[in-house]
Amino acid sequence: MHVKRFADAKPYDAPNHRGYSSLRVFGAEAGGTKGLVFGISHFLPGGGAGPDASPPEKVYLVLSGELTVIVNGKETVLKAMDSCVIEPNETREIINRSNEVCTIAVAVATPPAAK
Repeated sequence: MHVKRFADAKPYDAPNHRGYSSLRVFGAEAGGTKGLVFGISHFLPGGGAGPDASPPEKVYLVLSGELTVIVNGKETVLKAMDSCVIEPNETREIINRSNEVCTIAVAVATPPAAK
């Protein structure tokens, strides 16, 4: 087992994001996992990401607040404890349209290591 204390999570910059702050909990430079990257992101009112797409599959879990997720022109509002899967290469945009900070947990699959 690998334990990570929230106090030890480090900030990181995600491309094409605005009005946010993110913390890497596991994966990438934070270590501890091989098959996924896990982080916590806080989106200010009006903050968001995209539109863009990327090869890894992603899971978003709203911990507090609400987040609008737009995929193929369809908008879905996720509230606390709602979640969604963004498929590989699926174009998505996320926006916090509320007046409160939205906090989400993000899990991103990583490709298998080359042999």
